[in-house]
Amino acid sequence: MSAEATNSATPGPVAGPVTPAVSRRKARARIDLRRLGRAALLGPASRDRLPDAIGHVVDAHRAHHPDADLEPLRRAYVLAESSHRGQMRKSGEPYITHPLAVTLILAELGAETTTLTASLLHDTVEDTDVTLDQVGEQFGAEVRFLVDGVTKLEKVDYGAAAEPETFRKMLVATGNDVRVMSIKLADRLHNMRTLGVMRPEKQARIAKVTRDVLIPLAERLGVQALKTELEDLVFAILHPEEYEHTRELIVDNASRADDPLAETADAVRKVLREADIQAEVLIRPRHFVSVHRVSRKRGRLRGADFGRLLVLVNEDADCYGVLGELHTCMTPVVSEFKDFIAVPKFNLYQSLHTAVAREDGQVTEVLIRTHQMHKVAEAGVVALGNPYAPPSEEQAAASDGERADPTRPGWLSRLLDWQEAAPDPDTFWSTLREDLAQDREITVFRPDGGTLGLPEGATCVDAAYAQYGEDAHACIGARVNGRLATLSTVLRDGDTVQLLMGQDPASEPSREWLEHAHTPAARIAIQRWLAAHPSQGDAPGAAETGVLFRPTMDGSAGQDTVAEGQASRPAVEGPAGRPVTADVLVDQQGATVRLAGCCTPVPPDEVTGFSVRGGVVTVHRVECAAVARMKSAGRAEVGVRWGDTTECRVTLVAESFVRPHLLADLTEAMALEGAEIVSATVEPPTQQRVRHTYTVQLPDAALLPGLMRAMRNVAGVYDVSRAQPQMQGA
Repeated sequence: MSAEATNSATPGPVAGPVTPAVSRRKARARIDLRRLGRAALLGPASRDRLPDAIGHVVDAHRAHHPDADLEPLRRAYVLAESSHRGQMRKSGEPYITHPLAVTLILAELGAETTTLTASLLHDTVEDTDVTLDQVGEQFGAEVRFLVDGVTKLEKVDYGAAAEPETFRKMLVATGNDVRVMSIKLADRLHNMRTLGVMRPEKQARIAKVTRDVLIPLAERLGVQALKTELEDLVFAILHPEEYEHTRELIVDNASRADDPLAETADAVRKVLREADIQAEVLIRPRHFVSVHRVSRKRGRLRGADFGRLLVLVNEDADCYGVLGELHTCMTPVVSEFKDFIAVPKFNLYQSLHTAVAREDGQVTEVLIRTHQMHKVAEAGVVALGNPYAPPSEEQAAASDGERADPTRPGWLSRLLDWQEAAPDPDTFWSTLREDLAQDREITVFRPDGGTLGLPEGATCVDAAYAQYGEDAHACIGARVNGRLATLSTVLRDGDTVQLLMGQDPASEPSREWLEHAHTPAARIAIQRWLAAHPSQGDAPGAAETGVLFRPTMDGSAGQDTVAEGQASRPAVEGPAGRPVTADVLVDQQGATVRLAGCCTPVPPDEVTGFSVRGGVVTVHRVECAAVARMKSAGRAEVGVRWGDTTECRVTLVAESFVRPHLLADLTEAMALEGAEIVSATVEPPTQQRVRHTYTVQLPDAALLPGLMRAMRNVAGVYDVSRAQPQMQGA
C-alpha cells in the first residue's frame, strides 16, 4: 500500500541521476516534500484562495493548461488533507505529501484537471472514511470512476504469486479509462523515489514487480518520462554495483573540460540558422540505464555517447527539412536513420532518428520532432487530455470527424480482446507476461497499404491472426516482399506481407503453429481452437505425415500414408510398354524416338535430339541441363521437330500448403481437364509445404496450359510448373 512508502529526504541506496553540467544549470530545483507536509498541517485554506501547499501543482498545471478551472483542485486538496490528517507515512511525514507528489508528477506531464483531481483523492477511499459515493457527489462520475479504478489497483499483488484473475480484472478496469493506469504509474514512481528506508529484501521485491509489470506498461502507454526514471530507480536497487559504476562514468564525463555534444549542438544550430529553419536544439543526457546499455554495446564510452541531440520544430515538414540539411552539411551515419513519423510506434511515439559523425570519429545521435510530438513522446497518453471532452476545432479537422480515443491505444485494445478470448486466467497471465517482455515492435505492411504492429520476432502466423483474428485458422501461406514464404517465416521491420487464405471451410490450424506464434492474439486463438477440437488437434494430420497418392480404376483417388521421413516413391507406374504417342519427326533415317524423362518435352516446346545406344534418339527441351552437358562432351545434335499428332505425356510439379482433402480436390480438377494420371509422388511435407509430382497423359498438348491453370486454382496450391530439367543423362 502506498502508505508504506518512506520519506524522500531519508538517505537510501537510490541516488538521483547525474547530468552533464550544461543541463544541470537549467534543471528545476527538487520539490521539498517536507515543507509541503508542514504546509498541509496548517489546515484548509479559505474558500476564496488556493492552499499554499499545492502551489507547485498549480504552477505546473497552468504551464500546460493556462485556462484550466482550478476550483476542483482546491476542493479536492481540502478533502484529501482533512481526511488524511493525522495519518503519517512510515518515515514520519504527513501522509498528504504523497498524493501531493503524485499529482505534481502528473501535472508536470500535462495531465488535465480531472486526472489531477482524482490523483489528489486516489487514496482517500482506501485509507480514510471517505466513500466513493461522497467523491461522486462532490466531484462527479468521472472522478469517482478514476478513484475507484486506482483503489482496485492498490489491492492487486503483482508478484510471482499474483492471482491471474485479479490482474486480468485490473487490466480490464484500466482498459475502460487509461488514466487509471497513469495515476497508478505516478503513484509507483513516487513510492520508488522514497523507498530508501525499506528493508533491502522489500526494496528488491517492489523493484522486481516494477521492472516486470509496471515499466513495460509505462512503455506501452508511451509515458517515457515515467518509464526512464523508474528504470533508473530499479537499476539502483537490483544492480547496485553496476549502477555505481555507471554513475561514476557519468560524473567523470560531466567534469570534462570539453563537451563534444555541446560542440555538435552549436554546429547543428549554425546549419539550421543558415537554412532559415526555426528550430530549438537541446542536449538530452542519457539516463543511467541507457548509458549502461551503450557501454555494454560499445565498450569504452566517449563524450558523445552520454547524450543525444533533440531538435524541436513547429511543423511536420520542418522535420524532414532539418533531416535534409543535416545529411547535406554534415556526415550522416545512414544506418542509424529511422522514420517514426511516417510509421509511428505502437505507443504513439513519433520522431526522426539519425546520427552524424564528427571529424574525430565520435557519432552523435539526433532526434528530430515537432513540439507536439515531443509532448506525446514524454507523456504518452497523459498528453492526450480528457477522452470524454468534445474535440477542439483543430482536433476535429485533423481527424475528419473520427477522433482517436486515447483510452484505447492499439495494444490495449488487443489486450482486452485477448482477455476475453483466453480459455483460462493462467493462459492470459503467462501470455501477457511474454508480451510485456517484448520491448521492441516492428511494423509490417499489407498489400493494401495498411500496417500491422507486431513484436520483434513475430512470424507470418502472428501477422495472420493480427489481421484476421480467428478467421486466420484458414490461412494457408504468405508472400513476404512478393516471394512465397512459410507461416513460420520471421518478419522484419518494413516487410510487406500478403496472407493467402484458403476457401475450404474445414480449414483448421495446426498444433505446430504454436511453435511459431509469438503474439498473445495468435497463441490464445490457436489454443482456444485446439481445446475445442481435441480429436483433430491430437490426431496425426497432414502436417505430421507424408501422403502418397494412387489412381484407382474408376479415376477416383485413394490415399496411402507413410511416416514422415520415409523415402517417398511412385505408388503406381503406367503400363510398362505404353507408347508415348506424340509425333516426332527426326532427321535420322530408321531411328527410334524417345522423349527424355528428365525434361518431358511436349508440343510446342522447342526441342533438340541426341543419338544414344541402340540407334535411339532422345528428344530434349533445348533448355534442359542435359543438352549443355552433352554438347560439352562432343555429342552431335540430331534435328527433331513435332509432327501432326499432339497426344503427349508430361510431368508437372505442384507445390502447395498442407490442408485436409487437398489431394482429392487436386486430382479431381486434373481429371476434369482430361488428364490421365500415369504416376504420382507426394513428398513428406516440410514446414507446412508439400511437393507433388505428377506424370500425366493428355490427348492434346494444347490442353496443358488449361490443366496447369486448373491445378493452380485449387485452394492451397500456390504454384504449378513443368518438371525442371535434371542433370542426369538422357
